[in-house]
Amino acid sequence: MAALLALHLALASVVLARLVAPRVAGVLAIVLMTGTLVAGIVWGVADEPRVEHFSWVADLGLGLGLRLDGFSVLMLLLVSGLGVLVLWYSLSYFEMDDTYVKFVGLFVAFAGAMTGLVLAENLFTMFVFWELTSVCSFLLIGLNDRSASARASALRALLVTGAGGLALLGGVVLIELSAGTTSFVELAEAPPSGTVVTVALVLVLAGAFTKSAQFPFHFWLPGAMAAPTPVSAYLHSATMVKAGIVLMARLAPIFGQNDVWRWLVVIAGSITMVLGGVRALRQHDAKLLLAHSTVSQLGLLTVLMGIGEPVLTTAGVAMLLAHALFKASLFLTVGVVDHAVGTRDIRRLTGLARRLPVVAATSALAALSMAGVIPLLGFAAKEKGLDGLLHVGDDAALRVALIAVVTGSVFTVAYTWRLWWGLFGTKDVLVDDRHERLTGHVHEPGWAFVTPGASLAVLGLVGGLGAATLGGLLVAPATALDPAATKQLVLWAGVNTALLLSVAAWIVGGFVGRAVPWNVSTASFTWSGERAYHGLLDGLIAGSRRLTTYTQSGSLLVYLSVVLVVLGSVLVVPWALGAELGDEAVVLADSPAQLALALLAAIFTLGIVAIQRRFVAALLVGGIGYCLAGMFMLYEAPDLALTQVLVETLTIVVFLLVLRQLPDRFSSVPGYSPRLARVVVAAFVGVGVAAFALVIGTSQTGPSAAEEFVPRSLPEAGGRNVVNVILVDFRGVDTMGEITVLAVAAIGVANLVRSARRARTRATPSGELP
Repeated sequence: MAALLALHLALASVVLARLVAPRVAGVLAIVLMTGTLVAGIVWGVADEPRVEHFSWVADLGLGLGLRLDGFSVLMLLLVSGLGVLVLWYSLSYFEMDDTYVKFVGLFVAFAGAMTGLVLAENLFTMFVFWELTSVCSFLLIGLNDRSASARASALRALLVTGAGGLALLGGVVLIELSAGTTSFVELAEAPPSGTVVTVALVLVLAGAFTKSAQFPFHFWLPGAMAAPTPVSAYLHSATMVKAGIVLMARLAPIFGQNDVWRWLVVIAGSITMVLGGVRALRQHDAKLLLAHSTVSQLGLLTVLMGIGEPVLTTAGVAMLLAHALFKASLFLTVGVVDHAVGTRDIRRLTGLARRLPVVAATSALAALSMAGVIPLLGFAAKEKGLDGLLHVGDDAALRVALIAVVTGSVFTVAYTWRLWWGLFGTKDVLVDDRHERLTGHVHEPGWAFVTPGASLAVLGLVGGLGAATLGGLLVAPATALDPAATKQLVLWAGVNTALLLSVAAWIVGGFVGRAVPWNVSTASFTWSGERAYHGLLDGLIAGSRRLTTYTQSGSLLVYLSVVLVVLGSVLVVPWALGAELGDEAVVLADSPAQLALALLAAIFTLGIVAIQRRFVAALLVGGIGYCLAGMFMLYEAPDLALTQVLVETLTIVVFLLVLRQLPDRFSSVPGYSPRLARVVVAAFVGVGVAAFALVIGTSQTGPSAAEEFVPRSLPEAGGRNVVNVILVDFRGVDTMGEITVLAVAAIGVANLVRSARRARTRATPSGELP
């Protein structure tokens, strides 16, 4: 498993580095995803779950855990199988340029992150990959970085899902503190309870709702349709938005009986179902219609998977599969229509069924499955859910869920009819009278462009006709979530209440769909999540600007004064209030030579304060550094003294290179900073920090680290020079960080110098420096 994830990311980096041709990159990605698909099929044959743990920060008990069971295998097959088809589709959708290379790299990176998420064995691991999917989604939505709408939509998606990720992290921490584990299996064996756990579940659901576009966080998903169609088909209908569903599916059997959990799931899912359906009926853009329908369908999945009843879990698993098939197919079909005709506006299209019969038939199969019409897989899954809600119990939350599912089914039929007839039907009246020119020049799509969507639609039909067989295969994913979820799927259960409710939804939904005019207003409601988001974001930016006006005055003197006063207060105030900092006598110097060097450094310091020329001040700063090197020599540490001399010399050289570009003398002190205030601040900070440094050396309460480093230096690191061993081995990571900082600073200084030289060269036509 670990090798699989590493391979995903490795290929992504190769593609992003543009080391391969665009089309070759797409083919390599298809091969990789096909390998993942085959591996998922092979792993799915295994009877027992496989678990692997990888230690990360052992001292903190942090590690990554991956679990391969029936449900993770199903999700892995969806992630990889849909990935293969969408990548195949993208070869015809995109121009073979740098944008496509970037798309493939980010697509494969996202697939790797999503693979890790569905294989997560615990909440911590899921959170890590959860955040990776958010970042990859942000980059894919904003793939066209020249589009302002794409950038804004990507930012909206990142902010909303990122906020949800923070809430999820808080929930994970609280569950870890309450239960001592975040493993799904261990939580199921001993479910924690109490107020802290309830708060944790609210936070976890907030994260799930943001990721899966549930009310009131649903508004980000339609905006994400600014992404190319392959991105929408893969991320925002079949994979990424299912992350929240996967999280709820894992936790619902454990916490589903918690009243707060159940009611939050039912309320959010129910409102999302109905609201998404209403908004879908108001859209003219077929892709936006599908986006709002996705929101509605995700509400249905939230209800089925989040309640935690075994029979609903079985229905939810079936609907999860059905939704992935029909929604991805519909998105791909809309992309084909857009390429063939040049528009997705259903008000401007008519008669395309005659011109694109295969595309129309593909869309019809997928649409019928979405509407829950027999004999498609969507019908079998929805019937299972309705039957479960009718017979699982007499709980008030379940009654609310049943009403919402039936109402949502009516809207589903209505917007499904509007979508298909708007794309392919023959209309008598159109909003745009240019439809003859729009549909008269249809570009016939190639078979490679149509096949991915058609394959998914046909799979929905085959799954419906073979519902009994497919139901047997779905037992393993369902029981991996809840061992009691053993009831299988069937296509025909006879004439029962669930069927009558479905028939009623078909009839009423058909009338509703036909009653909505093609030119219905798309104006947002007075109150909407999107408007609330923009109001909050604008208010936050305005407040930040107002706060910055007061706190960021632009004066370096003010900034330094605030930092130094705060630092001095933190060090000195506790000491002044009687805190015990040391119990040994303070030693000012061990020898007259040390005292002489200290006095010399103090003289240099006073000289820096009094001197007016920058060049001389830089030399005096170097003199203080050389005094410190002398201190190291007195403590018999010649290697440290040599290092100090080299670093100090290099620093002086850098100072002088920079000072060449600055005025020779320091600028005058601003009038708003009186001399007395500056003297008080300087004296307070200087004396306070110096006194603290002297006293803190006597406050050691434990054994010195040297007692560990000295005996371990030679046997463990092979070095007799303890200082070098400490720097290179014991704290090598810190040393590497320090070297990196110095290297970055050196590069910055070099660029400043070169920039100044170029500016001066341009100022003298002869090219000679003045």
